[in-house]
Amino acid sequence: MLRLIFYIFIGWILYKLVFDFIIPVYRSTKHVRRQVRDMQQHMQEQIRQQQQQQQQPQAPPRQAEPVRQRDKGDYIDFEEVK
Repeated sequence: MLRLIFYIFIGWILYKLVFDFIIPVYRSTKHVRRQVRDMQQHMQEQIRQQQQQQQQPQAPPRQAEPVRQRDKGDYIDFEEVK
């Protein structure tokens, strides 16, 4: 009888160990690995996009057009609206 209680107790401890510790640790490890893999893929895509942008010929910067000075007669008077 004592042996049966001992085996039931050991079985209960093993059940708790497996379903309350080992399985959740396995699932969380799997989830973290998936997130790390997704993040690495995302970073590689960004690096590829940056490399493609650098390889594309860039247009030379345009020179700014000279600012035209307005004649003093072109001044428009305005009033503030409250």
